[in-house]
Amino acid sequence: MTDTANVDQKLKEAYFTASQGQLIWQRFKRNKSALAGAWILIILILSGIFAPFLTPYDATISGRDKDYLNGAPQIPSFCDSNGCSMRPFVYTQSRSRSIKTNFRWVTETDDSLEGRRYVEFFVKGAKYSHLSFNINLPGEALDFKIPGFTFETHLFGTDKGMIHIFGTDSTGKDIYSRTLAAINTSMAVGTIGVFIAFVMALAIGGVAGYYGGWIDSALQMITDTVRTIPSIPLFMALAAFIPDTWSAEARFMFISMVLGLIGWPTLARRIRTHLLTERNQEYVLAAQLCGASPAHVIKRHLLPSFTSYIIVDLVISFPYMVLSETALSFIGLGLKDPVNSLGVMLQNVTSADVLLNYQWYFIPVIFFIVLVLAFVFVGDGLRDAADPYSDSH
Repeated sequence: MTDTANVDQKLKEAYFTASQGQLIWQRFKRNKSALAGAWILIILILSGIFAPFLTPYDATISGRDKDYLNGAPQIPSFCDSNGCSMRPFVYTQSRSRSIKTNFRWVTETDDSLEGRRYVEFFVKGAKYSHLSFNINLPGEALDFKIPGFTFETHLFGTDKGMIHIFGTDSTGKDIYSRTLAAINTSMAVGTIGVFIAFVMALAIGGVAGYYGGWIDSALQMITDTVRTIPSIPLFMALAAFIPDTWSAEARFMFISMVLGLIGWPTLARRIRTHLLTERNQEYVLAAQLCGASPAHVIKRHLLPSFTSYIIVDLVISFPYMVLSETALSFIGLGLKDPVNSLGVMLQNVTSADVLLNYQWYFIPVIFFIVLVLAFVFVGDGLRDAADPYSDSH
C-alpha cells in the first residue's frame, strides 16, 4: 500500500509541476484517432518532401513512357506461370489503339521470362535537388536561386524499361511520381499561406486587442471587409489578371500569397477577443508599471497565454488552405501544368472516360482524402488537449 501511495503522490506531483506542453501532449496521446492521424500526416509530409528519392522518375518530364499511355498500375509479384523468383518483377506491357476495338486502348503483355522487368533498389536515375530554390518571379530584382544538393539515386526502379505502380496518365507520366510531388506542392502552398495569415493575424489581432478604442474599430472594419470578399470571384479576376508568360514558380508564389492574404481574419478576431479580455489582468498591469513596452507585453505576456489555441488554429487551418488550393486548381484558377498539385491532378478525373476506363486516375484522390482527414483528426485532438486541466475520460 505504501508503494502505491508513493506512486500516486509522484503522479500528482508530476501533474501539478508539468508544463503546459507536457499536459497537452499527455492528453493528446490518449486520443487514438488523433495519434493515428499524426503518424499518417508525418508519413505523407515526409513522402512529399523526399518524393524525388522515393519515386523512380521525374514527375514532369523524364518519367514519360511513350509506349504505355494511360497504362494500368503494374503490381510487382514473385511468382507466375514460369516459376518463382527471389526478386519482385513486373511484366513488359505496351498499350496501343486497334482498329478491331474501334480504336480503343489495347494492352499487350509479354508474360515470358524475357518479358520480366526485375525491381531493383537504390538505382541511378534522373538528377534531383534537395533544399534548392529557384524562384522566377516577374522582374529580375525578385528572382533568387539556391542550388541545394544534387542527387541521382532513387529508391527503386527496374533493370530495363520502366515501372508504374500507380499507372500512367494520357501523356505517359508516372502517376505515383506525380502524386507524391503533388502532396509536396499542395503542402508547400498551404504552409506559405498559413504563415502569411499567421503573421498578419498576430499583428492585426494583437494591436486591435491591446489598444482597443478607435484603433480596434478601424482594424475591425478592415477585418470585416476582408471577410466579406468572395473568394471565387476574386480568383476569377486574378486568373484573368495573371499573364500567360508567368512561370510556374511565379504562379505558385502568387496563389500562396493570395490565400494567406485572405485567410487571416478568423484567427485575428480570436486573438483580438482574447487580448481584450486579458489586457486588464493584474500581470499585464504589473508589466506596464515596470515600463514594459506594448510590443513586449503582447509578445511576452498576452500571446503566450493563448499559445495552445493559436497552435490548434494553425493546424486546423492547414486543411482549409490545401482545400482552397485544390479547389482553385480543380476549376482552373490556381496552379496549372507542369506544376504537380493535388488540384491539378484532380482535374484529370472529371471526364466520364476516366471513370469508366481509367480508374487508377482516382488514386491521388485517395491520398487527398487521407491527407485532409489526418489534418482534421490531429486538429480535433489538439483542440481537445488544448485545455489540459479539463476532465479527461
